[in-house]
Amino acid sequence: MLGKLIRVGRTQRGLTAQDLADRAGISRTTLSSIEKGAPGPEIGIVFEVASIVGIRLFDYDERMVQMHNARLDEKLTLLPRSVRNAVKEVDDDF
Repeated sequence: MLGKLIRVGRTQRGLTAQDLADRAGISRTTLSSIEKGAPGPEIGIVFEVASIVGIRLFDYDERMVQMHNARLDEKLTLLPRSVRNAVKEVDDDF
């Protein structure tokens, strides 16, 4: 769906595929993959292309964002600061 939105945004802006690819700093083939919805392109590149054609990725209400952020802060205070792999005790009893 995002690929289709990007293609629509590109055509509405009057950009050729090559123009958009050049502007995003990617190849025409990569842009084609993005527009087809292929899983290969990196998400950052897809977001960059979407931004160039004017697609809003995160439509939010400021109050909801603040509330969600507060909940995440609460969860983070309950979790350990770091995660380490458990050290296996060596069984050297022959």
